[in-house]
Amino acid sequence: MNIEMTRARGLGALQAAIPMLGRRYAEHRNTESAPDQLATTTRLSPYLRRRLVLEEEVVRAAWDAHGPAAEKFIQEVFWRTYFKGHLETRPWLWTDYQAELAREQARLADQPGLRRAFEQAVLGRTGIDGFDDWARALAEEGWLHNHARMWFASIWIFTLRLPWVLGADFFARNLIDFDPASNTLGWRWVAGLHTRGKHYVARAENIRRYTEGRYDPRGLDESPEPLSEPEGRAAVALPPADDAPAGEVTLLLHLDDLAPETLASGTLAPGGARVVRICPMPAGISDRSALVQRADEAAMADGVARACAHFGCESGEAQGGTLMGAWAPVGPSGDALPGFVRIRRAWDEAVWPRSTKGFFKVKQAIPAILRESA
Repeated sequence: MNIEMTRARGLGALQAAIPMLGRRYAEHRNTESAPDQLATTTRLSPYLRRRLVLEEEVVRAAWDAHGPAAEKFIQEVFWRTYFKGHLETRPWLWTDYQAELAREQARLADQPGLRRAFEQAVLGRTGIDGFDDWARALAEEGWLHNHARMWFASIWIFTLRLPWVLGADFFARNLIDFDPASNTLGWRWVAGLHTRGKHYVARAENIRRYTEGRYDPRGLDESPEPLSEPEGRAAVALPPADDAPAGEVTLLLHLDDLAPETLASGTLAPGGARVVRICPMPAGISDRSALVQRADEAAMADGVARACAHFGCESGEAQGGTLMGAWAPVGPSGDALPGFVRIRRAWDEAVWPRSTKGFFKVKQAIPAILRESA
């Protein structure tokens, strides 16, 4: 998936996608079309993941063009924010995932049988129709259709019996739109851990139908038990955001929010704080694919260039003033960044407090959130 990772290109992609965001999306979004056929999803996620394009921009464009017919697409955008809010109030799910991943990677080194099964899976040599193509496409193109991601994760966990954290890490290293919250919690949802006892099972008939007969896998375990784990802890209160400081600030940029000019318009009042320097802070998964690294680097360069032009300053290491930036969510950015004044967007303030349990509470609030953001 070779795309230009800039805000201008993302906004252009949004405009091009608008005709499909209504009934067409709802009817065809589950179909993984052939490469030479019309796409059934927007492929806006690489821009949304880095906030080169904002969720509210995408949702507003869909609603303005299609009204209630855009409901399914709008819900899918809200799922992304819901997952982020859920992880913010259960940060141990991220640290537990990292700890379990380290244990399973140690097992890979020590257990030849597990290592062979893992290598066959990631190299696309399992003999499972569809799965092998998806594994190779992920490594080569950095992209999979959302339905294919669900099939892949289910086959990985329930048919191949591989640890879910190794699959989530395979996605993290290769997906050009990798989002820590959506990826971690999406794999947990497929496994039956996010919603306890409710797992997603890949079925051959479903794969045949939604790939229009291109794939017909045999030998899938279609009656697995969901994974289980000890009872989880209760959600913690959402950490409070900071107020915008007065005086001079160095604006910190990270890969989870690269639209600084839209953040600052709501937080830096005229006559108040003044941006004197842009400080880029690359943070991500180690050993990422070259494709993902190039995308991150291009996105950061675009964010820095726009910020410097907008605020009339230079970029470089933080030098004086208060270090300020958009909220760094739980994940690689939150792990890597130093202490700084963290500004949370109104969109997240509206959705994250409703994300402590299942998606239903967020879904119920969508009409009110849309009215408030109009």
